[in-house]
Formats: sequence, C-alpha cells, structure tokens
Amino acid sequence: MTTAAYIHIPFCHHICHYCDFNKVFMKNQPVDLYIERLIQEMKQRVLKPQHPFTSIFVGGGTPTALNKEQLERLCSGIAETLPFSDNIEYTFEANPGDLTRDKIDVLLKFGVNRLSFGVQSFSDELLQKIGRNHRSQDVYRSIEEAQEAGFSNISIDLIYSLPTQTIEDFEETIDKALALNLPHYSAYSLIVEPKTVFYNLLRKGKLPLPGEETEAEMYKLLMDKMERKGLKQYEISNFATPGHESKHNIVYWDNVEYFGFGAGAHGYVDGVRYSNIGPVNKYMESIVNGDEPTMTAHAVSKNEKMEEEMFLGLRKTEGVSITRFYERYNVQMDDIFRHSIHQMIQKNLLEKTGDRIRLTQQGRFLGNEVFQSFIGVIELIDS
Repeated sequence: MTTAAYIHIPFCHHICHYCDFNKVFMKNQPVDLYIERLIQEMKQRVLKPQHPFTSIFVGGGTPTALNKEQLERLCSGIAETLPFSDNIEYTFEANPGDLTRDKIDVLLKFGVNRLSFGVQSFSDELLQKIGRNHRSQDVYRSIEEAQEAGFSNISIDLIYSLPTQTIEDFEETIDKALALNLPHYSAYSLIVEPKTVFYNLLRKGKLPLPGEETEAEMYKLLMDKMERKGLKQYEISNFATPGHESKHNIVYWDNVEYFGFGAGAHGYVDGVRYSNIGPVNKYMESIVNGDEPTMTAHAVSKNEKMEEEMFLGLRKTEGVSITRFYERYNVQMDDIFRHSIHQMIQKNLLEKTGDRIRLTQQGRFLGNEVFQSFIGVIELIDS
C-alpha cells in the first residue's frame, strides 16, 4: 500500500529567476476551481482502501499563496480523502511573508505539523538578485509567528553558489540560519535550468556565478558548521537534529512508492512512475472528462529499480543496505554492481561499512559521478 503523497499547488505571486518547475502567476488564475479538481483527482486515484498515510507533503509553487478560504478548502479535501496515521508527517511549503496568522491557524486545525520555508538567503541584496519577493525580516517574522502558534517542526531551505555570492556571504547566511535553532535545514547548490531567467542571462554571459572550487568550499563550510551545531547530515543536502529527518524526502531516497497529485506532479504507484499534465487548464479539463490527468507513465523494470536503489539510496549518509537490496530484488548487490562499487572505492568516493555501501566524505562532493556509475551497467536479467 502506498502511504505517502506529494500534492502540488502550482500558483505563485512571483516567479523566481532560477525556477523552472511547474509554476504560474497567481493573478487571474482559476485557483478555486483548481483546488476542486485536485481533490477530485485524489479521489480518482485513491479508489481502494489505503493504509493510513505516514507522509503528506504539500509543495509548489507556493501553497501559502492561497488565501485563508482556499487553504481551508484544500486542507478539508485532503482530510476527507487521505486517511492519516497517528504519527503522520504533514508538511506545507511556505514562503516567508505569505504565511499570516489566520493561515497558520487553518494549517494547525487540519493537522499540519511541519513547515518548510523557502528562505534561500539572509542577504537582502542576493534575495533581490535572484528574484525572491521576501526579505530577511520576513523570515524572522514568519518563523516567530509559526512558533508562537505552536509549530516546532520547522525547516528552511538555503541556496548557495548564487550569482556574485562570496564564501563570506554564504557563511553569514548559515550563521543567521543556525541562530534560529531550528531542527532541520536543507541547502542546495544553484542549478541553472533551461527556460529560466538565469539560463537566458547565462547564455548571454551576464550571470556571474562562483566557480566550482568556490562552490565546493561553500559546501564544506556548510557541512562543518552544521556538524559543529549538532545537526546530523543524513543526506547530501539535508541536516537535522535526531528524530527530525524529513520522512517525506526519505520516501524518495528509499525508493518507496508515493502518490503525486496536481498539475505537473510526479508519482510512483504499483511499479509505475507517472507524471501529470502540466498546464493547469489542460490538467483540469482531463479530470472533468473523468480521466486521470496522466501525461506519461512508465512501468519500472527490475533493472531500473535496482539502479534507482543505488543512485537514490547513496544520497543518504547511511548509504544502501546490502541485506535490504537482496531482500527487495533477490539479487546480490555485488553480483551486478561489483565493477561500479570497486571503481568508486578505488577512487575513495565509496566505502563499505558493515552491511552498507555509502559515500565517503570526498564522495559527497562528487555524488553525481558516483550515481552515474550505477546507470546502464546491469546486464539483462529477467524482470
């Protein structure tokens, strides 16, 4: 039974310069109708009785860009459709400044118990350069209001290797983030994606990015400061106090199935990875016609599952369990990945520790090289 769900709210008041995911400007959009169609999709896909959900993540876009009434309708629809477990992790992404007290009260009323704020930087100058519409003072105010209302499980996202960003800039952002004493932090290096403002600037030679060496120094600084603060790096880009690791993200890295609801959402159910129709109106039209709004669907072969087990699982600091691999696929990891594992160990990018294969400290800097080494190397075996 699938017991995790990602729910996509594509609307934003503002589109950031680095963002390429399925997002649309909020103004003049059929937000209320979208919420109704989203609830309808959930009911269409969750036809058979489910075990209670242990993880629900509402992302975007900006879910907190919805007004109080819209937020209430969304949350009530989720509660009507998806059964909650007693220990559910129920997360909403939030934009600093968007999450007013009346919206916080709605989230608490419907059992939301985790917030993830897209902070990105504590430098107002950098926030302006990357197209964010909040400033550092909004971060402090939003987190303080959420804590006063009763939220304790709060995470913030940071981005480094931003245009013109120096190591000193990033160090100041880390220090300000850690001073908040939150239980969870995520930090990602900037990736310039096609069809973004940054991509167009890069093509014109007008995007002054830090070099790879500076990016690596920023990542090392991040890991060192998080460790000194007592936050465990449980995945390449994620740090938490014990017990506050993101259950939802671990669903992805453990290669476990989950529902994806909403325009442009991705899911993985009954061995099939699927993606939904992206444009909001086409997505809604499909549901009105009584169809599941699926754009692509791919039945994952056994070979692909085993590859995914490695390149997703190796993102975790604890790595991949050799025993669990055999229990899931009835194949010894070493029988099919011996060359890749040996090669990466020789390069000091992987290590074997007891029952686990995991990245070394050096391997965390070159994760993509390690992950790539497990793709397309399995000889044909029976699916």
